[in-house]
Amino acid sequence: MHYFKIGLRNLRQRKLLSFINIIGLSAGLACFSIFLLYAVKEFSYDRFNINADNIYRVYDWWSFTGEKARSGMEPSSATPLGPAMKRDLPEVENFVRLKDGGDAVRVDGKDQAVHILFADPSLFSVFTFPLISGNPSTVLNEPHNIVIMEATARQLFGTDDPVGKKLSLKTGDHYEPFTVSGIAENVPQNSSIRFEAVTSFDNILQTPDGKASMSNWNMTIGINVYVQLRRNAHIVPEQLAVFRQKYFPDEKAGFIKSGLWNGKGLSPSGYGLQPLRKVHTGVDVDRWGAVSVKDIWLLVCIAAGILIIACINFTTLAIGRSAGRAKEVGVRKVLGSRRRQLVLQFLAESLLLTLFSAVLGALITYFLLPYFNVLSGQAISLSFKDHPEMIYLLAGLLLFTGLLSGSYPALVLSGFKPIEVLRKKIQVKGSNFFIRALVTLQFVLSIGLLIATIVILQQLSFMHSKNLGFNKENVVMINVNADDKTRALELFKQSVQAMPQISGITSGSIGLGAQEGQMGRRYNFNGKINTVIEYPVDENYLPVMGMQLIAGRNFDPALTSDTVSAVIVNEALVKAVLNSTSPERAIGQQFNVRDADKPAKIIIGVIKDFNFEDLTHQVRPQMFFYPSGFQPGKIFVRIHPGDPGTILSKMRSVWKKISPATPFTYNFLDEKFDNFYKEQQRWGRIISWAGGISVLLACLGLFGLAYLSVTNRTREIGIRKVLGISAVGVIRLLSAEFLKLVFIAFLIAAPIAWYLMHQWLQDFAYRISIRLWIFVATGIVALMITLITVSAQAIKAAMANPVKSLRTE
Repeated sequence: MHYFKIGLRNLRQRKLLSFINIIGLSAGLACFSIFLLYAVKEFSYDRFNINADNIYRVYDWWSFTGEKARSGMEPSSATPLGPAMKRDLPEVENFVRLKDGGDAVRVDGKDQAVHILFADPSLFSVFTFPLISGNPSTVLNEPHNIVIMEATARQLFGTDDPVGKKLSLKTGDHYEPFTVSGIAENVPQNSSIRFEAVTSFDNILQTPDGKASMSNWNMTIGINVYVQLRRNAHIVPEQLAVFRQKYFPDEKAGFIKSGLWNGKGLSPSGYGLQPLRKVHTGVDVDRWGAVSVKDIWLLVCIAAGILIIACINFTTLAIGRSAGRAKEVGVRKVLGSRRRQLVLQFLAESLLLTLFSAVLGALITYFLLPYFNVLSGQAISLSFKDHPEMIYLLAGLLLFTGLLSGSYPALVLSGFKPIEVLRKKIQVKGSNFFIRALVTLQFVLSIGLLIATIVILQQLSFMHSKNLGFNKENVVMINVNADDKTRALELFKQSVQAMPQISGITSGSIGLGAQEGQMGRRYNFNGKINTVIEYPVDENYLPVMGMQLIAGRNFDPALTSDTVSAVIVNEALVKAVLNSTSPERAIGQQFNVRDADKPAKIIIGVIKDFNFEDLTHQVRPQMFFYPSGFQPGKIFVRIHPGDPGTILSKMRSVWKKISPATPFTYNFLDEKFDNFYKEQQRWGRIISWAGGISVLLACLGLFGLAYLSVTNRTREIGIRKVLGISAVGVIRLLSAEFLKLVFIAFLIAAPIAWYLMHQWLQDFAYRISIRLWIFVATGIVALMITLITVSAQAIKAAMANPVKSLRTE
């Protein structure tokens, strides 16, 4: 307690430096706490499941060799997979197939949006989603039973008990009645499986695609398959290889014929099991829905860098003011204090200052967390109940910070020799190598963050402005939720196509952009098997969307064959599958759906590649077809540039007349594509703020060091002024050393930042090059900030009366 009392007195005596240290440390601790809380939340996904250690998501993997060498993984989505694994593999205790459904729910004639999940009845037995009412083993046994979350129950039925009540769920083109069979607790925030209501997977199996997929291992309908293994059971890769061989007996021969495998070793393709706890961070398996572990640790490292900058401020200022405490140390040693006691004294001061900073940092964290949630798109709360590990992590953080900040100053101060101290004043000047190294490290971190911020923002701007191969601007994408989609489309066209604000209307079965999903099948190209992304569209799709036809022709509704077998493919399919660089040579070529008794597809046109996925991926093989009985899922309306409010109001009125029971919902196509980069945009904003905070803390430390430098050199500056040095000369004298350190920091930070940003850009198939001007601009900004910060104290010293300066010595 004695040590802390003395520490408190010293803090009061040096108010400015104490303020700088407390503000710097509290900001560093707050940033680190917020980012640490974010990391803890991301790594806590799905751990609430009682069976988490025994649940796995099934995925496909491939690793092809030869000229077309490529590898990858993605969630398995074959409908018969789950039942077959339970039947053939004794280690599998249960399985669950999941598919996200629509969001249109009707209660008492009123339509509402609810996130629907289709799942096998075993959902509530395998996963831990506790029921408030209902039996977990039977609640989904009937196809037209539905379980709703507690919040959804209030949304749809208010305070009434909804169990046994009816609601209508939109399935396909019409609404079907469902009975509420249970109420579940709200899905935890850290669950990788999200839904607001769940009904039986049998409803998917009753659809045309569902029926076709029940025994078709090559057809995908966008499901996820989870299996629960028996306790302490394990499945080795060889078992999965034998299992796959049973259902894909000709696969290996096809790989050899396609030149994808030399026939040696195990098959280059198979099934894998991804632990449930790794689903949320498994970007290798799910590049769309997962969060990168690398990005999480990058944020923590950035926060650690900011905290280190704050700790460096404390250390350098403590060493810098050591001259002022030299006599105190000398007197204590003469009176009998041992070095160990002095070390404990200075460490106590450091821990006391850290404690003050922690209290202020906790308040900053509390107030900044809502803004960080907006910035990061998260819903994080400072809850020790939800994240109990934060208790010992924060306690350890405080102890580590106090010791890190105070250890070196304590050793330096306690090492002064009393005789030398009492005979003359000891100074530890700003030229001290250790201080110079710490200041340099501060600016290495700050300059590196500034460079990273500029590169990230440049890449985001590039992705936003890049020509994707079609015109995504001024396109309204309308959801077709009507009972009779074809009739709704025709009536809508007739009503709005003559409006002067509209330049074109078309439709497709699925949308474009983020969260719109994809369709695809495996096709046989003369013995070569490849997956192709499919888009059912009408005859106006290509011209309205601004896609460039570079060979062949568009669909012709007058030709019956065009609605049966004709397809239009992209350049990527021609190059990757047909082994041709000439689009004209692809016209007339045929290929078949693998293992399906359907007419062959005939290529009638080739379009220029367009990016239908985000720019982290190369364009994949893709085709358009115009099927008979085409059912539009989306209407695309191209409008003239300008304020869209008027035409949206008119279209809403038209839709209300056509389908009064279904809401008019739409998106702007350019916004849907921008949503691909929401995560990167969030990263850009977070790193921008982190870079700004790091520079601010570094400047705060510089200001304190400049203040100490002026204080310790008061007599020197006075003598120089008497001898005729000008005010500019004083400013140059005090600023030169700090500018030199920042320049050295820039030389160190620039190549490191270039390497790290170059590695980050490799995740994008389409990316910017890192320009020289980024480094030049960052270096100039760093030097200017340093000059401005140091000049504040330098000007004060230059203007001081030299007589008073000499009297202070």
